[in-house]
Order: sequence, then structure tokens, then C-alpha cells
Amino acid sequence: MPRGELTDSQSGRVHVIGGGLAGCEAALQLADRGFRVRLSEMRPVRTTPAHRSERLGELVCSNTFKSERPDTSSGALKAELDRLGCRLLSLARQARVPGGHALAIDREVFSALVTQTIESHPAIEVHREEVTELEVGEMTILATGPLTSPALTESLEKWLENDGLFFYDAIAPSVMVDSVDQDIVFRASRYGKGEADYLNCPLNKDEYERFVDALLSAEQVEVKDFDKAAYFQGCMPIEIIASRGRESLRFGPMRPVGLEDPRTGRRPWAVVQLRQETRDGTLYGMVGFQTQLKYGAQAEVFRLIPGLAGAEFPRLGSLHRNLFVDAPRNLRADLSLKSNSQLWLAGQITGCEGYMESVASGLVAALSVVHRWQGRQFLPPPRETMLGALLSYLRDQTNSRPQPMNVNFGLLPPLDEPPRNKLQRKQAYVERAGRRMAEWVETIQ
Repeated sequence: MPRGELTDSQSGRVHVIGGGLAGCEAALQLADRGFRVRLSEMRPVRTTPAHRSERLGELVCSNTFKSERPDTSSGALKAELDRLGCRLLSLARQARVPGGHALAIDREVFSALVTQTIESHPAIEVHREEVTELEVGEMTILATGPLTSPALTESLEKWLENDGLFFYDAIAPSVMVDSVDQDIVFRASRYGKGEADYLNCPLNKDEYERFVDALLSAEQVEVKDFDKAAYFQGCMPIEIIASRGRESLRFGPMRPVGLEDPRTGRRPWAVVQLRQETRDGTLYGMVGFQTQLKYGAQAEVFRLIPGLAGAEFPRLGSLHRNLFVDAPRNLRADLSLKSNSQLWLAGQITGCEGYMESVASGLVAALSVVHRWQGRQFLPPPRETMLGALLSYLRDQTNSRPQPMNVNFGLLPPLDEPPRNKLQRKQAYVERAGRRMAEWVETIQ
């Protein structure tokens, strides 16, 4: 997508608050179009419970941007973002590590690339500062994510029609690969897909029952305001899943389908998958093992998993408070606030969930700012596209209590003549989305 640059006399100034995925994508999109961008990031002046460094674009949960297969919702979203010239998606591919059809990346390499790209851009000024008050009349993109500081949250709430909503999110532990028992674990991807990129820890029935007993009895971190907590389904703590029934883990993150233990020649009763997190393959993450267990309990319980008896956990799981606004009642279709047309929101604070979804919202907010500056109305992508479907969900006022959402085929409007075959239906959704996105791109240039 061509980028029209502004002349010096025309150049606008935009304040982007937050150096995460959404903020960095927005800053780069605006700077590439000739805007002068002030990017404020509070780290290291003020830290968060989830971040470990002061780098921009740091990933605090999984190290995967999900599938790139074109017949998946996440793959279709990436195709749309490629068409829109997404900057962070190209950087993610430069930091890629083996992950089958998933875009798994090395966290350190990626954040270093993002930081270098932002700091070297002549149109971006990076300020390490905590912003505590939103300025009236200044074009601003607020992309501080789910860990927005209390002072800035209080300033934002002045512009909201109702109180901000929040939920609790959980992070999975990481394991040093050289501490994993290679005589027990085996390399494979489900149904032979990918390049056997996952390490699999097989459990028999007795081992599984013992693990569930220990998990359910382990000490958890106390959640404040627990009666208000609403866990996001896609990031559910593993002990919460287990509490819903002893078999729930076997049909969830520990499902053994599509795998065969080479030691027995049979499918395990349950399995824990480990996914590569660093380019050199030294660090692996426990897939789907987000947790709110206390640190000591985590090491004790997870070492009951076959192959992890001597595991070293350089990063244990953690729980943090995630903030997001009531988007349907507070945001316009262009992601600006109904009560303040000069303030746009982007990232998870809007109620979207997921890395690429956050990046996408930052890109949309930037395009919206460009249109506003040019005196043009910004019309969001059609709902038949993955991006448009997500934005449509964010402004659906029939939802009395909106919950964070990833892109998925369920957000798309029905097909006129849906094929009976599931794979063919997905392909039809993707093809329609691609056509509609191509048409929309032509209208916004």
C-alpha cells in the first residue's frame, strides 16, 4: 500500500502513549506517512508486573503470533495486514523460530528489532516517561495495553461513560530445554503437521490423575476483587480449567489427539506440549499452561510431569490485572472516543485480545488519524474481512458486558451459499475476506 508523505508545512504531530505492539505499529505507520510522532513509554521509569525489560514491543505471554496458514482466521488476518503494509508483522518474521505453521518468534530478537526500528526513525521521538494525564486538544493514540498505570487509568475514566472493565490474565512458564529429560519427551507435531517442532511430555492415566490432584490442591495467588474477575477464555489459568472437571485438561491444553508416544507406539493418556521460544532453541514454553499458582507450588507441581522432573524454570507463570474499556459504548468505529474525538484507543485496552489483533488495532488507529488530518471520513473495513469483523465486535452494543476477543470465523457474517465441508467453508470465508479487503484498500488510498 503506497504511503503518501506530508510536506513539512503539512506535517501533523501525534502523541502515541505506550510502546507495546499497538503503539509501535501506530507510531511507525504515522511516521512513514510524514507525521511527527512522540512515543511515550513509561518503562523503565515505572515497571509493570509482567514486563521484564525496557525494550519496545516486548511480548509478555506466549511467543507465537499464531498460525500463518491461509485457511485459519489468524492466517487470514495476517494476509490482510500484509496488504495494509503492517510493519511489525515483517519484523516478527525476521525473528522467527521453528513453530510449525505458527509464527513463533524469539522474544529478545523481536523486541530488539522493534526498539531499533522505532529509535532510528527520524520522525519518531521516544520519551521514557510516565504519562499521568491526557492532554485536551492533542491528537493522541492511547495504546498502554491492559497494564495501564493507575494515574493514567483515572485520567481516561474521566472521558468514559461508565467505569472501565477489567479481567485477569495469566502467563505460562518457560523451561530450559537442557533440563528436560530427552529419554521421556518426544518431538512431534499433532497429526504430523509442521516439522516436529514441539516437545511432548506424555502422561499415562495414573500420572495424569496424580498431576490433577497436585494441581487442584496447590496454593494459588490471591486475586483481589475476585468477585469481579472475568478470565478470558483463551488465556484461562490451568488450575481453573482443572476445577471444572477431572477430564477437562485432557480435552483442553493436555489433549493427546494426533500424537503417538514412540516408546509405546500408542497415543498417551494426556500430553503437555513445549514450544520453542528462542532462536537458539534453549528456551521452551509450556503451551496452554497459564497459571496463578504461587511460584513454589508451580515448580513442585509441574515437575510431576514426565520429562520435567529436573526442569529449570527461568520464567514462572504469573497473574496480572488486565484493563479494557467498554468499547461499544465509548468508541467510534474509527477507534476514537465518542467523548473526545482527538483521542484514539488501540491495543488490548480496546477489548481486542491477541498479539496480531493488537498490532492491527494500532494500524487502524493510525489510518484513522491520517484520514482525520486529511479531512476525510474513515470507514472501517467491511465486516466480511477478519479485521472488519473484529472492529464490528468492538462496537456491538447488543453485548451488555463485552469480553476480550480474538479474530475467529465466528465473527464473520454467514456465507450466502456455505459449503457443507468444514474446510471448504473456511476457505470460502478466507476468499471472501480477501476480495473485500482488496476492495476496501482501494477506497482508503
